[in-house]
Amino acid sequence: MFFPPFDEENSRYERKFLVSDMHYHDIEQQIRLHPSAFSPVFYPRYINNIYFDSHELDFFYDNIMGKGSRKKVRIRWYGEKSGFIGKPVLEFKVREGVLGNKLSFTLKPFRVDETLDVEKFSRVFRESGLPVWAREVLFHLKPSLFNRYRRAYFMSFDSDFRLTLDDELDYYGLAASGNTTMENYRSHDVIVELKYDKTMDDRAAAVSGNLPFRLTKSSKYVNGIELLHPALC
Repeated sequence: MFFPPFDEENSRYERKFLVSDMHYHDIEQQIRLHPSAFSPVFYPRYINNIYFDSHELDFFYDNIMGKGSRKKVRIRWYGEKSGFIGKPVLEFKVREGVLGNKLSFTLKPFRVDETLDVEKFSRVFRESGLPVWAREVLFHLKPSLFNRYRRAYFMSFDSDFRLTLDDELDYYGLAASGNTTMENYRSHDVIVELKYDKTMDDRAAAVSGNLPFRLTKSSKYVNGIELLHPALC
């Protein structure tokens, strides 16, 4: 599948920390006590994602096999997980090692109810004015996972480093038709992400070193597939 060339100049670093042995408020306190003086910059909100993958789950397997070049395709929106979705965004995310960037396209509004019909997404894609290459990529993909979580946002005092704190991670399986199934899983882990421009990489070790969390390559998409379909691992 064709994706545009990786844009290294406009990429950023994303370092993830999986926290499973601390309460949420203790994690938040550690962030606020950090020497970089992280403070909230936005109100916490819920993020919803519908991920797409090939029938062979190529994106999933590329990730767990540790390939340096990894791709992810998803529809993202904020707020309620169902009902009228007024501002959905289609994202093509590409990672080369620890550098990542993404291309985003506004989609036509649609409704999420008890089912996630594949034809509904096909119609939305057709009517959203997507570039030809994007439509061709989507033609080979199917919905593979739905997830939802709450995200809090923090910024360092000098505004050079952004940090997000994700909890209430819910994962929902998708049937072959694209419809949601009754199968779901609530993870009690918390994921902390440190994000910064590539020009700040020489300072990043000191910033991440003052976070008392375990650095990981945790992917919510991979985590969800492994939790709901352990036989695939």
